[in-house]
Amino acid sequence: MTDFTLADLERIVEARAAADPSESWTAKLVAAGQPRAAKKLGEEAVETVIAAIENDRAALTGEAADLLYHLMVVLKIGGIRLQDVLGELERRTGQSGIAEKASRKS
Repeated sequence: MTDFTLADLERIVEARAAADPSESWTAKLVAAGQPRAAKKLGEEAVETVIAAIENDRAALTGEAADLLYHLMVVLKIGGIRLQDVLGELERRTGQSGIAEKASRKS
């Protein structure tokens, strides 16, 4: 079992975002801006869904890793910290998912 956490990933993304874009995929995505990073996140989400539908455990594991990485890049560009996302998840645990979704409808 690994001790690697999403907080570790956030720190790596933060450090690599400051690198030379010619030497770092993370820096290249950040330099390209949110539209490019968000598009890549969407591509990874679709690939994750396909792997899940196909019941391909190895592919699902790899695609989920790609998805989490690209989500962290999108959050970095958006200036949103992992702790903010976790705080929102914690806030939502006080109610059922059905009630939470209903509260978002206008």
